[in-house]
Amino acid sequence: MPAYWLARCKINDPAEYKKYTDRVLDIIARYGGKVLARGARHRIMEGPDKFQRFVVVEFPSLDQAVKCHQSPEYQEAAAFRLAPGVSEVEQVIVESGDATPR
Repeated sequence: MPAYWLARCKINDPAEYKKYTDRVLDIIARYGGKVLARGARHRIMEGPDKFQRFVVVEFPSLDQAVKCHQSPEYQEAAAFRLAPGVSEVEQVIVESGDATPR
């Protein structure tokens, strides 16, 4: 079942953040991920307008998405965006489907 990696980002240091974005596409592809949206136009319909960049990546499964995120190569790339002052990011991986009780 497909899963989606969703990220909301506030970039404070674009030059340092680019060191992350330059590496991450190849890493995502190695784990079967496909970028559906990355930094495109958006409209905030509800919630805070703190974040200015949104990313949606589809993976073949929740397990593959988690493996990608936890991989040494992704963690090495993520270190650039996690450095103090570079960015603020919220990420979640969600499995497709409707699990709401009826």
